Amino acid sequence: MADKVLIYSRFPKTMMARFAERFELLDTGGKPARDVFSVEELSGIRAMLTAGGTALGAEAMDLFPKLGAIVCYGTGYDGIDLEAAATRNIAVGHSPGANAAPVADIAMTLMLATTRRILIADQYVRSGDWAASKPSPMMRPQPGMPGRRIGIYGMGEIGRKIAARCAAFESEVGYFSRSKYDLPYQYFPTLAALADWCSVLMIAVRAGAETQHVVNADILKRLGEHGYVVNISRGSVIDEKALVVALTDKTIAGAGLDVYEKEPHAPDALTALPSVVLTPHIGGHTLESHVAMQNCVLANLSAFFEGTPLPYAIKSV
Repeated sequence: MADKVLIYSRFPKTMMARFAERFELLDTGGKPARDVFSVEELSGIRAMLTAGGTALGAEAMDLFPKLGAIVCYGTGYDGIDLEAAATRNIAVGHSPGANAAPVADIAMTLMLATTRRILIADQYVRSGDWAASKPSPMMRPQPGMPGRRIGIYGMGEIGRKIAARCAAFESEVGYFSRSKYDLPYQYFPTLAALADWCSVLMIAVRAGAETQHVVNADILKRLGEHGYVVNISRGSVIDEKALVVALTDKTIAGAGLDVYEKEPHAPDALTALPSVVLTPHIGGHTLESHVAMQNCVLANLSAFFEGTPLPYAIKSV
């Protein structure tokens, strides 16, 4: 009999196909588990698969008295109460670095699209204004990448790949992180100091209570009227209301966003701004990264059911 795994978050069935070959999946479809399965069915669950951003606290864990492993699909695990899991002797695993390259690629794409005003330029052609030689103040020359100061907030796997890509564009790279590393980039002791220095702030920090709205009105003001912010981390890191104000009154020049405080993000004041380039949290959404993440999930689940430590375990706090 195949080991049972509860699918706690909502995932496309195509992404679960490899797991279904190895395990018996109980899929909640993103609904509350008790609305889909009986108390008896849930009481026997020993492992679950979830999206790292899905809230999973002590109360939810108590619904599964035999739960021994929570495996996150992807790198993030900000929705998991690690203290509650540790108290209940529940191992938590994820897929570290599995999607770092494509997320770094999206960061670069958003930066280039925003700073070079690609969407505005696209509309300039489609509208016929270019063919009609209609002047547009939005089509004035913009600074290029050589010599541009790129500040990276967070120097983990993704941050390092962003830094390498920016360096290849002949840009100056600086960073702020909890730790200073032996890297060929300028280190700044605070996020404020980094924002004062750079013209593009790349957010690649892990989400958590300590980073909630850390990119606030003050940090955005420090970027200045020619500054940009790009977020491929988690929407919670930016104070979205402050961002709308900063963009509306031109405190900063623009933003490139792949993540939002609330997802999926419905049209609102933010989406109405022409100085913003938006993507629907697709940073790690490539064929190769999904295979890599699934490999980590399979390794974690298989190890758990075999009674061995998770190879990609998250250390409890």
